[in-house]
Amino acid sequence: MRIIVQKFGGTSVATPEARQNVIKHVRRAIADGLSPVLVVSAMGRRGDPYATDTLIGLARAVSESIDPQELDLIQSCGEIIAAVVMAQSLAAAGLPARAFTGGQAGIITDDCFNNARIIEVLPDAIKECLENGSAAIVAGFQGVTRKGAITTLGRGGSDTTAAALGVALNAEYVDIFTDVGGVMTADPRLAPEAQVLENITYSEICEMAHMGAKVVHPRAVEISMEGRIPLRVRSTFDDHSTGTLISEGRRRPAAVGKESLPDRVVTGIAHVADVALFKIASVQDVNSSGLALKVFQILAQAGVSVDLIHVSPDQISFIINSSDYDRALELLRKIVPEVTASKGYAKVSAVGAGMRGVPGVMARVVQALSLADIPIYQTTDSHTNISCLVAEQDLQRAVWALHEEFGLNKKQ
Repeated sequence: MRIIVQKFGGTSVATPEARQNVIKHVRRAIADGLSPVLVVSAMGRRGDPYATDTLIGLARAVSESIDPQELDLIQSCGEIIAAVVMAQSLAAAGLPARAFTGGQAGIITDDCFNNARIIEVLPDAIKECLENGSAAIVAGFQGVTRKGAITTLGRGGSDTTAAALGVALNAEYVDIFTDVGGVMTADPRLAPEAQVLENITYSEICEMAHMGAKVVHPRAVEISMEGRIPLRVRSTFDDHSTGTLISEGRRRPAAVGKESLPDRVVTGIAHVADVALFKIASVQDVNSSGLALKVFQILAQAGVSVDLIHVSPDQISFIINSSDYDRALELLRKIVPEVTASKGYAKVSAVGAGMRGVPGVMARVVQALSLADIPIYQTTDSHTNISCLVAEQDLQRAVWALHEEFGLNKKQ
């Protein structure tokens, strides 16, 4: 039995017209000899009657304080509604289908409510459904603990569900259907000439996701990478586009075919807006005095995530999300006499597995930003990315300059 997992986001299942596009993709998979497993998100977005945020709002209207376990109960409802409606839609179109909750699909998680991690997938019920000739429609974003408590998987949870099922079922590939055509070389709102990438490696898409791109959740990519199941990011509403293939190396998997991946130094430009820069100066060595340890411990205990970290003997600097600015400043002033902090920054990153061991990439990044008259306030790098801190007012020009410098405005 050849299996395909197809994940459809909230906009893809929100209306009868959108669901007809889903039915087309299911028909095509069946015509290709594949047994489809669909993973669906809650229908629509905030304000729509069955969207997750709308359902949470019902509970918060009574009380802002919700027990995490009870919050997961109501958060799981939107996906269950979507699964049943999608199963009914397929059946009405003459395609037998059965709806499953995450727990019924065999997704077992830990008991970290609101952000659970999958610890095991037992897909026997799904296999039986497929063997009986029915499509399986699984509510994404959720699972159950070993004691049967419903949990949700956090941001990007439906992608994670699809990837985990793809690995457990040894699927030929996992399709992530969205309202965009695939993974793009940059955010098209900032770089109108951004192109859809035909191919990208697991490591590159993980890096882009961590650097701010929001097409696929990195946890889903990591699960697929471990199981060596290729992912495809495609548009629900475009029957002709093949989208972006995410796979292990520089060649497409045999199941998908086509040509080798092209050589490229940089694959895409990602960004994170609305960040704040903190600098802490010290007359004592920040390491021997223990100041660095105190700073990062107090922020960690408060749940404040830090990035672009630079520690030298006389200074500590880093960035955080601006939403944590006031809380971080208050905490740090308790342990250090002087903190310099300011908002209005953004992080822009050039990402590409091809930059590993290639000299001159940083020079090209600096040159591109310099020619655009964009100051760089801090940098960091790894084998697959170079990130620069710039003023938020310069973000669009920075993305455009790097996109142009590495030829990403041309079809890949």
